[in-house]
Amino acid sequence: MQTSLERIAEKARNKKKYRFRNLFRMINEELLYYSWGNLNKKAATGVDGVTYDEYAENLDENISRLVNNLKKKKYRTKLVRRKNIPKGNGKTRPLGIPALEDKLVQYAASLILQSIYEEDFLDCSFGYRKNRGAHDAITDLRSVLENDWCNFVVEADIKGFFDNIDHEWLIKMLSQRIDDKSFLWLVKKWLKAGILEEDGKVLHPVTGTPQGGIISPILANIYMHYVLNIWFEKVVKKYCSGRAYICVYADDFICVFENLGDAHRFYKSLSKRFGKFKLELSEEKTNIINFIKWANTKFDFLGFEFRLSNLMKRHVMIKTSKKKLQISIRNATTWCRENRCKRLKQFFKMLNAKLRGYYNYYGIRGNYVSIRKFHYIIKGLVFKWLNRRSQRNSYNWDGFKMMQKWYRLESPRIVHV
Repeated sequence: MQTSLERIAEKARNKKKYRFRNLFRMINEELLYYSWGNLNKKAATGVDGVTYDEYAENLDENISRLVNNLKKKKYRTKLVRRKNIPKGNGKTRPLGIPALEDKLVQYAASLILQSIYEEDFLDCSFGYRKNRGAHDAITDLRSVLENDWCNFVVEADIKGFFDNIDHEWLIKMLSQRIDDKSFLWLVKKWLKAGILEEDGKVLHPVTGTPQGGIISPILANIYMHYVLNIWFEKVVKKYCSGRAYICVYADDFICVFENLGDAHRFYKSLSKRFGKFKLELSEEKTNIINFIKWANTKFDFLGFEFRLSNLMKRHVMIKTSKKKLQISIRNATTWCRENRCKRLKQFFKMLNAKLRGYYNYYGIRGNYVSIRKFHYIIKGLVFKWLNRRSQRNSYNWDGFKMMQKWYRLESPRIVHV
């Protein structure tokens, strides 16, 4: 199966205008078995309630039936179960959870799309790609910003990107590389799948792709590739009098310009460009930042705050953004309050797992002060809520320090150098 995908990638790399056919036929038993081995066994179930283990009991029969339904075009997508996840600022992020069988076919289709479009995607794109991630985007952006020519930064925010992807435009974009009506039929079925809300209502979307679906990240990347990335590299840069740079992670992006005039022209044309593809920018979160020494300006990107130091040598300082730090503290407070009555061994095991996850993301070079501050706050929260396990205080500070010899909090550390 890997060989077949590599051949597709090779053809996509060597023939930039080639339109692929017979992709639908590639979603066979072999590819589905390969995809099955890569699914998350512990993922939440969809509307059918079928778990990984239940489906695996009759795996051969289930995959054979699925392939037969695909061949005869009898495959029907199930409703996508929506779960609203708190974002920490009073808002929620809608997460779509497809049924297990839909996840399986989506994974297979996403492998095919990745083989094609990984050869087309530009180096400025970092989100949801193999061997690339948020820390690569942060490192790349930081290294560029430390050049003397980086004087102006344009930051922008897209309103409800995943919910407003235009289906018609997306199919046109896919058709640039795919000449297979059956494969596009499959993508359309996932885009049009009904959404089951938490209150039981069923929505039938006319735009968007559900966050949480396995196929959604690659479709989102394809949309941004045509809407922004290619346009910036082939049009915006061409008409710039100075140097320009863009860093894109999914629907988040930062643009850097040498000259103010170029930044203003890009800023003015941005809304028109996105409007053409039925997307809207948030005006209060889209602006031009004067990123030169002594300007004392900053901006946030991917949970980090970027600011120029006032040293003689141009240096970009990075720390956890205030907004993300406050959200993390609120979430930790809620967790400690709800879990304070657990046995200490279990309590600290779960808490340390969360701390390791926090350090794995925010433990980037130059951010040690911020993660140490977070560790100190967590230590105070643990002391506070363990003392509220009963009406009498369980510990004073000396007793708490003694207890920590047995149950230590994970120490802050830099993971990404």
